[in-house]
Amino acid sequence: MPPGTAEVMHFHERANQVFYVLSGTLTLKVGEKLEHLSSGDSFNVCPGQRHQARNESNSEDACFLVISAPTTKGDRIPS
Repeated sequence: MPPGTAEVMHFHERANQVFYVLSGTLTLKVGEKLEHLSSGDSFNVCPGQRHQARNESNSEDACFLVISAPTTKGDRIPS
């Protein structure tokens, strides 16, 4: 994720997601709480939790994996 970018706040009705940071830093807004993750950190987002991934850095990409089970295809609801 390039510096200064963010996805739209959303939730999934069925999918559980685990975010795992490979490099850089990632901020996850989960509800009204902010989680700041660095390389090697992970965070679980349960179904129904509103969330948004952000790269608040001015200069560094955030590289991360998102593992979703079941698939998020057709299960992303903007909020």
